Amino acid sequence: MGRLPPPGSPCVAVVGSRRAAPGALLTARDLGAELAAAGVTVVSGMARGVDAAAHHGALLGGGGTVAVLGCGIEVCYPPEHVSLRDRIVETGCVLSEDGGAEQPLAWRFPRRNRLIAALAEAVVVVEATARSGALSTARWAADLGRDVLAVPGSIRSPSSVGTNLLIRDGVRPFLGITDLFEAVPALRRAMSAPMAARASAHAGSVTLPPGDALLARVLAAVAADPVHPDDLAAALGLETPALSAALTTLQLGGFITEVCGGRVTRTV
Repeated sequence: MGRLPPPGSPCVAVVGSRRAAPGALLTARDLGAELAAAGVTVVSGMARGVDAAAHHGALLGGGGTVAVLGCGIEVCYPPEHVSLRDRIVETGCVLSEDGGAEQPLAWRFPRRNRLIAALAEAVVVVEATARSGALSTARWAADLGRDVLAVPGSIRSPSSVGTNLLIRDGVRPFLGITDLFEAVPALRRAMSAPMAARASAHAGSVTLPPGDALLARVLAAVAADPVHPDDLAAALGLETPALSAALTTLQLGGFITEVCGGRVTRTV
């Protein structure tokens, strides 16, 4: 469904946990947006969590993205991703090696993962437990000669055990998009003009309305780590209606975004 990337287009797979932490979702979304801005197609599995965040990021970045299903092409799984699937099809594609209404049975997903790895020039594992299916994609990528990178996490976090083990076993840590382009020189052909133009345009748009001290104060209190509006209200001494109005204005202006649990984080 949709259009395949043009032949020779650079592609990177972004995969990870379905039950991802808010920070991992932000990392996946931001990486998807950065790759799209650089002219790189984002490949993932349209699952909950990291996959969906990567697809959303690619769409926010104005690029195409490829979703590989673990079910028949006529089935949307998970079902709540119907709107995401439709948006993906508008500028990219959804594909499956199963026709019709084949159901998302467990054995189909490891098989699906080999296609995700094969379509990409590199795979970035954003977050993974010790038994995560994302590790299957990483193994397929290694077998196919693709580069694999992993986002390091706390040694106290079960959700980062898989990525930390990958790094321990020799996978390159992913600390930023520069690591990806250094690991895969072939991707550099997509890095120059589109990314520079997008970054320049974005930088010129991050100006708050003049004289609005409340917006500036609220934005200054929102950090890169997600924060709940209740905590912001307490820290700033604001009533809920005033804070909600300010957060809505900032979100519409692209200064902040909402992540899981109603928390908000800066986008600039």
